Amino acid sequence: MVLRPPPLLRVEGVSVDFDGFLALDNVNFVVEPGELRILIGPNGAGKSTLCDTIIGRVRATAGQILFKDEAITDLPEHEIVRRGICRKFQAPGVLPNLSVAENLLVSARRDRGWWQSLTSRVPPDETARVADILERVGLADRATVAAGSLAHGEMQWLEIAMVMATNADLLLLDEPTAGMGRNDTARTAALIRSLAGRHAVVVIDHDMSFVEALDGPVTVLHQGRILREGSVADIRADKEVEAVYLGRAKDAAHA
Repeated sequence: MVLRPPPLLRVEGVSVDFDGFLALDNVNFVVEPGELRILIGPNGAGKSTLCDTIIGRVRATAGQILFKDEAITDLPEHEIVRRGICRKFQAPGVLPNLSVAENLLVSARRDRGWWQSLTSRVPPDETARVADILERVGLADRATVAAGSLAHGEMQWLEIAMVMATNADLLLLDEPTAGMGRNDTARTAALIRSLAGRHAVVVIDHDMSFVEALDGPVTVLHQGRILREGSVADIRADKEVEAVYLGRAKDAAHA
C-alpha cells in the first residue's frame, strides 16, 4: 500500500476580520505537493487576502494555517518565507538598476542580504542554477542587461524567475499575466505549467483563457468564502459561478 503524502498547505477555518468586514469567512483550502492550483473570483472576493494571510502579511482572526504539517499562522512573514513559501505580487518588484542575473542572485541568496549577494563570491552551483532559471524563463540572452530596461512581459518573467530562485516549495503568483498580450500570456501559461511538480504553485488570475491554458484545479472565492472547487470545465458549467463571476469576467474582457 502506497501512503499518500500529507498536503503541503492546509488552511483550516480561517477568517480575517477588518474592523467588522469579513474579508475571509471560514475558509478551508488545501494545496498538495507539486500541485498547480488556480484562485479566481470577483474583485473583493478575498483572493489576495488569502495569499496575504498564508504568507503572514495579514493575520487570521480565526482558524489556522499549516505548512508541511507545522502551524505557521502566527509566524512573521520572513520566517514563513524561510520555511519555503514565496509570493510574487501583481506589480513587479525587481531592482531596476541591477542586471537580470543580479536580481536572481539576490533572490537565490536572500538570507545573506542583497549587498553581500553581489559582493561575495558566488558559489558555482548558484551560478549554474541562475543560468538554468534564465534559460527556462526565456531570459538567458538578457542576463546582463539592466532589469529596468526590460519590456513589461520580460519584467513579469524576471519576477517569476526570482520567485523560482528562492527554491521555495510553494509559489504564490498574483496575476502574473497582468498587462500582457496574447502571445506573452500563452508563454507564461506554459512556463507556470512547467513549474508544477518541482514546486506547488497557486495562481491568482481573472483571465479565463489564461486559466484554461493552465489547466489545473480551480478554487472560486466569493465574498470571502469558497464558492466552488473543481476542474475548469466544472467551473464553467456551474450556474452559480457564472452568475456571480464568469458573466462579469466576460463583460470586463469585452469592455
